[in-house]
Amino acid sequence: MTTVNHVLEIKDFGQSIWMDNLSRDLIVSGELKEMIASKGIRGITSNPAIFEKAIAGNATYDTDIEAGIQAGKSVLDIYESLTFEDIRNACDIFKSVYEQSNGLDGYVSIEVPPNIANDTQKTIEQARRYYQEIDRANVMIKIPGTTAGLPAVEQVIADGINVNVTLLFSVQSYIETAWAYIRGLEARLAKGQDLSKTASVASFFLSRIDSKVDGLVDRQLQALGKDQAQLTAQLQNIKGKVAIANAKIAYQEYKKIIQSDRWQVLSAKGAMIQRLLWASTSTKNPDYSDVMYVDELVGPDTVNTLPPETIEACADHCDVDSRIETNLAAAQSLIASLSSPEVKIDLDQVMAELLDEGIDKFVQPFESLLHSLEEKVERLAAA
Repeated sequence: MTTVNHVLEIKDFGQSIWMDNLSRDLIVSGELKEMIASKGIRGITSNPAIFEKAIAGNATYDTDIEAGIQAGKSVLDIYESLTFEDIRNACDIFKSVYEQSNGLDGYVSIEVPPNIANDTQKTIEQARRYYQEIDRANVMIKIPGTTAGLPAVEQVIADGINVNVTLLFSVQSYIETAWAYIRGLEARLAKGQDLSKTASVASFFLSRIDSKVDGLVDRQLQALGKDQAQLTAQLQNIKGKVAIANAKIAYQEYKKIIQSDRWQVLSAKGAMIQRLLWASTSTKNPDYSDVMYVDELVGPDTVNTLPPETIEACADHCDVDSRIETNLAAAQSLIASLSSPEVKIDLDQVMAELLDEGIDKFVQPFESLLHSLEEKVERLAAA
């Protein structure tokens, strides 16, 4: 009996699957190339946490680290030389996907240093430098969707650099991201520059929202008496549903934006849509389906970036259908119910906290990686 790889079905509904994982082992073993062929992976993302996992304690990088030591490079320069090399090689592997899709897919994302997330000018400078030094048409520079990050996104898009806007949680932050992309393209158009080669995705995070909201709900449930069965049921019904509802509402905003006159002008000049990308898609709660953030959000003009274990789970048992626009009224009702006097969950505050935590979750592994790399440099230098 032939087993069906359900990941391959997703492309038929207009969604691309990218992988949220990158390491030199994947590249040199040929596994990445094989996953493109067999699993239908159409892009890949990295972040400081992924690179920390890939580099720390991995002898694969030692020769290049030693070369950096011999060249008198700083620890930060060695880190960049290792990651840039991986990104370039991954870009080369995805080049055929990039070309065959006319620049829709085949991107490899790398994040600017996360400790500059609140500095617009430094973000612009680093994005430009990363793009220039990596020197691949299909590299995508990740910039956090912070208040300081979005003006950087606008400028970098105006420069013709591909951008993955990351750490988006609220619908409003997505809308602001989409308009930053549009303003960047308008600046290019005003200078008479080509729009057709500049791509962007808006990375909208999912599972972290449910983890946060579920925690707030659980605290409320613990405080309820047995005589409050109706409120107990209402609160239970919120758990594990907010992230998907939020994403479905964001997709409706995306549809409004691409119907706007400003977008239509850019589209007529060859501009590519900024696709919504579903991120943080591994299910954290074992009580929920391990592919719920895939099954519920398949739809046209979207990307879903999955860690390897979710790709395997989806290949095995995803139930693929276009659901991004189903149960919209229920999604809107659920989000509205959070601010009711009974529930009292401030979603804006939740999203703001998640953004701060998200930056921290990238800063910590970045600093940890530099520290472990420094120790490795000292060890190898002494050998």
